[in-house]
Amino acid sequence: MKTRRRICVVTGSRAEYGLLFWILKEIVASPKLDLYLVVTGMHLSPEFGLTYRAIEKDGFSIHKKVEMLLSSDTSIGVTKSMALGLSSFGELYDELKPDIVLMLGDRFELLAAASAALVTTMPIAHIHGGENTEGAFDDAIRHSITKMSHLHFTASETYRKRVIQLGENPDRVYNVGAPGIENIRRRPTVGRTEVEKRIGIKLCDPSLMITWHPPTLSPGESAMQFTCVLEALEKTKATLIFTLANADTEGRVINDMIRGFVAEHPERAVYHASLGQELYLSTLRYVSGVVGNSSSGLIEAPSIPVGTVNIGDRQKGRMRAASVLDCDVDAETILNAIAELLDPQFRSQLLNTVNPHGDGNVAKTVVSILETVKLDGLTKKQFFDLH
Repeated sequence: MKTRRRICVVTGSRAEYGLLFWILKEIVASPKLDLYLVVTGMHLSPEFGLTYRAIEKDGFSIHKKVEMLLSSDTSIGVTKSMALGLSSFGELYDELKPDIVLMLGDRFELLAAASAALVTTMPIAHIHGGENTEGAFDDAIRHSITKMSHLHFTASETYRKRVIQLGENPDRVYNVGAPGIENIRRRPTVGRTEVEKRIGIKLCDPSLMITWHPPTLSPGESAMQFTCVLEALEKTKATLIFTLANADTEGRVINDMIRGFVAEHPERAVYHASLGQELYLSTLRYVSGVVGNSSSGLIEAPSIPVGTVNIGDRQKGRMRAASVLDCDVDAETILNAIAELLDPQFRSQLLNTVNPHGDGNVAKTVVSILETVKLDGLTKKQFFDLH
């Protein structure tokens, strides 16, 4: 007779693996749960740094590697990758028969994994639902996974209410806060000298962390928008640390532009396919600010605390702290926002930053619910109407 619950955790990118880290640790430590870790997507791609190796280095055993990422960033390539993932995850769930499938976020790899779990009647637990990012199709993916899921772990009470608004039973929607905050609270970091050695550049003042992902609901505009970002950065004197874009549509053009810019400015710019959580969070402690359109600038950066210039619509609708400066995609506007970011008065107020995404006590809460939630009838949902 099986006494320990099988928790299948799916991760497809460096970003959400980093957010899952402490939850994975708690699952491994639980006497009531068995971890079955499945890696897919960018983790298995040389182009994105073969980041499954970092997972193994962290001490986790990978149960299965699901190859699904085609070497293409076109809409056709992404949809074919999803189709491959859907087929592969269907076979995986049939073989593994997990009690719960746990996933975090809103990427297309997870949509495939969730769809297969739905059809094979596997209960899904979803982290970071209820959020709103109007500039990317991740928004629709996130809400779709919410409707396929049976347990929900949100990053704020506002997001919890939104998941309930989508028709989910309040008894199955838990406000636990953002796992990224727990990373900042619990992960050890390295000192400035070690950071500079590992990223390959001296962190002068000012220095900026740059992360730009394609605005997927504005097809054909990625290069044009990122050109504005680079034009603004060209006019700064800052040291620049770029992280490469995700495997989204038009992501390769962004990465080619990053490589070209760094080649032209080797004295003050570097890029990395993946820094890993330890080095990424350590670097954030020593840079002057974050620039781009990544959720990390809105969720993790305020708890360092470090200021963020958030550009364009990709994160439009997401909650933000006072440390976040929003601006349009225009070179002069971006440059002005960077100047405000670096202003001593603005930087002096960062210590008073209140992050709306929780206090960083997430993993134990999530795992306790996974241990104790009643599984019988979990996959049969009724639409919860608001009165």
